[in-house]
Amino acid sequence: MSVQSVLLVTPPFTQLNTPYPGTCYLKGFLNTKSIASHQVDAGIEVINRLFTKTCLTRLFEEVSSEADLSAHAQRTLTLKNRYIHTIEPTIKFLQQQNPTIAYSIGERNYLPEGKRFEQLDDLDWAFGTLGVQDKARHLATLYLEDLGDFIKEVHDPHFGFSRYAERLGMSASSFDPLLKALDDPASLIDELSLDILKEKIACFHPTLICLSVPFPGNLYGALRIGKFVKQTYPGIKVAMGGGYPNTELRSLHDHRVFDYVDFITLDDGERPLLNLIEYLDGQRPVEKLKRTFMKGESSAIYVNNGKELDIPFSQTGTPDYSDLPLKQYLSVIELANPMHRLWSDGRWNKLTMAHGCYWKKCSFCDISLDYIKNYEPVGAAIICDRIEVIIQQTGETGFHFVDEAAPPALMKELAIEILKRDLVISWWTNIRFEQHFTPDLCNLLKASGCIAVSGGLEVASDRLLELMKKGVSVARVAQVARNFTDSGIMVHAYLMYGFPTQNAQETVDSLEMVRQLFFHGVLQSGFWHQFAMTAHSPVGMSPESYQVTQTGPEPGGFAVNDLVHEDPSGTTHEVFSEGLRKSLFNYMHGIGFDFHLSEWFDFKAPNTSIPENYIEDILESYEDTEVNAHSRLLWIGHVAVDPGIQLVGSNEVALRFETNTDSTVITMIKSLADWLVPFLKNAGPDCKKVTFDKFQRSFEAAHPGDFDEWLDSETFHDIRRSGLLIL
Repeated sequence: MSVQSVLLVTPPFTQLNTPYPGTCYLKGFLNTKSIASHQVDAGIEVINRLFTKTCLTRLFEEVSSEADLSAHAQRTLTLKNRYIHTIEPTIKFLQQQNPTIAYSIGERNYLPEGKRFEQLDDLDWAFGTLGVQDKARHLATLYLEDLGDFIKEVHDPHFGFSRYAERLGMSASSFDPLLKALDDPASLIDELSLDILKEKIACFHPTLICLSVPFPGNLYGALRIGKFVKQTYPGIKVAMGGGYPNTELRSLHDHRVFDYVDFITLDDGERPLLNLIEYLDGQRPVEKLKRTFMKGESSAIYVNNGKELDIPFSQTGTPDYSDLPLKQYLSVIELANPMHRLWSDGRWNKLTMAHGCYWKKCSFCDISLDYIKNYEPVGAAIICDRIEVIIQQTGETGFHFVDEAAPPALMKELAIEILKRDLVISWWTNIRFEQHFTPDLCNLLKASGCIAVSGGLEVASDRLLELMKKGVSVARVAQVARNFTDSGIMVHAYLMYGFPTQNAQETVDSLEMVRQLFFHGVLQSGFWHQFAMTAHSPVGMSPESYQVTQTGPEPGGFAVNDLVHEDPSGTTHEVFSEGLRKSLFNYMHGIGFDFHLSEWFDFKAPNTSIPENYIEDILESYEDTEVNAHSRLLWIGHVAVDPGIQLVGSNEVALRFETNTDSTVITMIKSLADWLVPFLKNAGPDCKKVTFDKFQRSFEAAHPGDFDEWLDSETFHDIRRSGLLIL
């Protein structure tokens, strides 16, 4: 038993609606080692203290002068009493604890409205008949964003709801700007964060505080916490890990960061943390730590002499959400993007099917890093065990699988296991648009509770997709997106522009591909982002292979990730940003398809070279599930002999096939029905695997008819539509 007590902290800010899972994963692992730990999401706790009558009153009273304020800030200050009196009921509403106030909010005379509400000209059109609650949550979200703008202008220029001082952490090749900011007096956000930390330290008496820093927007808050702990509680050690150090601090030299933290660990945190705890317990020499930076005399030193292997993913334990105020997260609604709404609306338990990426070839991705390259799936049974534990713990049945790309074979087994256990959950994840996502597999995933998938269409150009080593074509993406959409699963596409050597013609052609995909309804959501060259991607490690030249940043001894580059064979990509954004916004709302592509841009853009029926022709070339002797038959429907239909004097039987939405009656000869009904029931999720070969042999033994002819019959197609899947 370790003598250490660990406090796991996520600094401000990540998400308003659900915990970031880093500390939950580590706490679950520490549970398997019987090491005492607690966790705190400082971000949500700060938000819930900031947006109160007391805190808003203080914020408004501390405004020294109106003279230098923007019109928005002046209006907010004038309406301060309305903000003060509406803030707590509105926060409770967004916590889903005060639903009836939605009627007052929706009438548009309850909340004060600032500049964020200027986008509401088409509110009724955008929401249609979604209902009172959704409309009110969107209005309440805009109200909070107005207050956030006020705080940022008047009190704290670093403030943001999902990130804090992100600019300081992004591309921070030098530590100097962070050092300067940390030497400034603490802001109100800092004070609230440190007050929360003091309370947790008094309650839990930790000997080690671990700061989980997933994004640049968490770095400043983490270092501010580290500074406070080292000054106020010198006996407590401070470690930092997470996505930001893993990608940005791999070549760390500047030792000044160790005035704020004692240790920085890289990659999977379980083994480095366990070794660190053993060191602090006096059970391991410091030179036997694993993937850990420490302070040296004149530079950071890196220790990686621990010989133990990383903890297998199957043995890392079930993520533990205890200690977190799950009822205090805010369910907000951003209007424009359906997938972004999933991100911000509702409480999602975050879980992982497989460590790393099974593809790990994309040239823009950090495939050289462990979190991508070390692929390790776990069994469907283990995943479902974890699902059941988390549901018991949180009371929530929504799951976001945060895989880099969920493997289709494991998704299939997981879906079958979910159905086998009669679990009723909603879930979504990231995928690659690859051929294994057949119509039948998509129908299976839908039956298991899958509601949405997101995947990289990226540049929507076959030449560039090949250069990226995506392993898919535009045609394949269209077909797979159609399969998901037909099954009722929402599809979101990550879209990229500005990849090395991409020219203006290819950018416009990519937009045309996207237009057609939305027009034909196989995409429902998307988001364009400009290519960024990172140090750990194939492009960043070998820019000359992609005809680009790295031009910066200058080494500064601290962070290294985003690289500045020149693309002499490409185009000026920034000029396309606004037109791509505006067109996509319209396509997601089902309008603007008839606009000439040049109308989205404020400069002369080339005409597209893509035929206007390109995607339509692809979608018409329907590809059914490929079947072989080892394909699995799975019955997920319901069938019974229909006693209400009398077939007097006939050798036929009426079978009633039921789905959640309809009922189909199929008549067939009695011998076929006598074989089919028990066969289907023995092909359910809780039964042994039934192969197509066994299906054929069983049919031929029980029925004299021609098997291939029966497969082509309308009867068999009706059975397939009623729940017989071939996987």
